[in-house]
Amino acid sequence: MRSAVALAEQVRGSTSPNPPVGCVVLDSSGVPIGEGATQPPGGPHAEVMALRAAGERARGGTAVVTLEPCAHHGRTPPCTDALIAAGVAKVVYAVSDPNPVASGGATTLREAGVQTQAGLLADEVSRGPLRAWLHFVTHGRPHVTWKYAATLDGRVAAADGTSRWISSAESREEVHELRRRVDAIVVGTGTVMIDNPTLTARAADGTPEARQPLRVVVGHTDLPEGARVLDDSAETLLARTHDPAEVLAELHARGVVDVLLEGGPTLAGAFVGAGLVDRVLVYLAPTLLGGGPVALGASGVSTITEAHRLAVEEVTMSGPDVRISAVPVRN
Repeated sequence: MRSAVALAEQVRGSTSPNPPVGCVVLDSSGVPIGEGATQPPGGPHAEVMALRAAGERARGGTAVVTLEPCAHHGRTPPCTDALIAAGVAKVVYAVSDPNPVASGGATTLREAGVQTQAGLLADEVSRGPLRAWLHFVTHGRPHVTWKYAATLDGRVAAADGTSRWISSAESREEVHELRRRVDAIVVGTGTVMIDNPTLTARAADGTPEARQPLRVVVGHTDLPEGARVLDDSAETLLARTHDPAEVLAELHARGVVDVLLEGGPTLAGAFVGAGLVDRVLVYLAPTLLGGGPVALGASGVSTITEAHRLAVEEVTMSGPDVRISAVPVRN
C-alpha cells in the first residue's frame, strides 16, 4: 500500500478533478508484478495501468489500491470491470469512495466473487494524496492550504517591506514542489503590486516545471504592465472580487481541487475569517525582526474566546526552518 501511496503522490496535481490514485498488483504468490497511477482526465485509472503492466499474471492475484475502485462509467469504463475481467482474486483498498456517483465498487467486486478488504493505511492516504480530493467531493469546494513563511516573532517581512528571503533554500525548494502538485495558487493584488511574483513551480536549478498551476489574483485593482503573473509561463485568472467564497466557487466550476493560498495578511485574514482555510502550512525561520507586517490580517477576532483554534498534525525540520502543518478545529 505504501508503494501505491507513493505512486499517487507522483501524479498529484495532474489528475483533477479526478482523484490521484496509486495501484500495485501482486501475483497469486504475493510478488508485485504491476503498478500504475491515475492518468490525466480522459486517461486510464490507476487499476487499469497496473493491470496492463501485470498482464496475465494478475489472474488469481491481489490489487492494492489507495481508493475503492469505481463502479460507474464516466470518461472511462468502470475499474471494477477491469479487475473482474483480469481475474483478480482480491482487492485491498485504503479509502472508500465518498462520491455517490462512483461508489459501490466494493459491492460490485464482492458480487462477482472478488474478496475485498478496506481501510489499510486509510489515515495516511486521507491525509496524503487524497486529502484535497476527498474534501472537494464531500464539501463541494476546493481544499485550501494557507502557506506562509515567517520569523520566530511572526513577521512575514521587515519594516521596509523586504521579505526575501525569510525562509531557507530548502524550504523554498519544498514550496516549489508543493506548487507543482496543486491546481491553483491564490494571491491578492497587493502581493502582486509589492512583490511582483511569478507564481510558478520551478525546479531546484530555476527551470520551470512542465506542469504549472493556475495563477489566481484576487481583487479589483488593475495590474500594471509587466506584472509577471500576466506572462505566458502559466495561465492566470483575475478574480474581480474580495469574497473568498466567490473565488472558490469559480475554481470549483473549473474543476480545481487543491488550492495553495499564498496571499498576504489581508487576503489570508479574509479566508480565515470566512472559515475557508482547511490547512495551515507555516515555515518558521530562526530569525527575529522585531517589526514589520504579521502573517494574518483582520479575521473577525476581537477577543481571545473567538480565536481560530488549530490542531497541529505535523512538526518537522526544513533545513534550518521549522515546518508546521495544522488544521482548523471545527466546532
